[in-house]
Amino acid sequence: MFSLNNKTALITGGASGIGLAIAKTFAQAGAHVHILDLNGEQAEQAASDIRKDGAMVTSHAVDVSNQTQVMDVIGQIAGQGPIHILVNNAGVSHIGNVETTSEADFDRIFRINVKGVYNCLFATIPHLKVNGGGVILNMASVAATLGLTDRFAYSMSKGAVLTMTLSVAKDYLKDKIRCNCISPARVHTPFVDGFLAKSYPGQEAEMFEKLSKTQPIGRMAQPQEVGALALYLCSDEAGFVTGCDYPLDGGFTRLNT
Repeated sequence: MFSLNNKTALITGGASGIGLAIAKTFAQAGAHVHILDLNGEQAEQAASDIRKDGAMVTSHAVDVSNQTQVMDVIGQIAGQGPIHILVNNAGVSHIGNVETTSEADFDRIFRINVKGVYNCLFATIPHLKVNGGGVILNMASVAATLGLTDRFAYSMSKGAVLTMTLSVAKDYLKDKIRCNCISPARVHTPFVDGFLAKSYPGQEAEMFEKLSKTQPIGRMAQPQEVGALALYLCSDEAGFVTGCDYPLDGGFTRLNT
């Protein structure tokens, strides 16, 4: 079950964190994985590490907010054979309310988290249509549907990802393109460790424990757990699933009181 043999999968932001976990999981399931990341050197290092297990992984340096770059890279990949899966994972975070969010902050979040997803959809969907269908998975967040403190711009961007997911799922039913999104709560990635080191020097362990316990299950998710759900949603076993938002949140959405 959940085989991706003979499938080509594009994963944006695939060089680290959740994207890297998805890349590893998909490669283990037999897909030819293409890692698209702003950091080309890090992307190639990730691809090289995964290839050591005999997997097919190719890296590409690309800024998802630049439509020309996205069109060129995805066009090159499509020229080598059919594309079956797109995972829109690339994104950046921001902490602040509306008053502490500068115009530059807002524009950066929008450019990467919203326009970046649009660019990849715009470049990939025509190829999926030609190939007779495919799967799109977007990375949203619990911030898309909940009011979280100091996440004004980030929540805006993830709300847009959620509604883009619904629009694409509806518009391309006839083309046999499925589109879903995952909404994680806190996931333990290097970003979290860096944030704690920068914001709470000397209190990292204490704050990590506090943030972990905001999930009713009592811990943060591991990146590979997001990868496992992504594998299911992009596999043939999920062929009846489209237009859905999957909270992977340790009970954060429904069980917090």
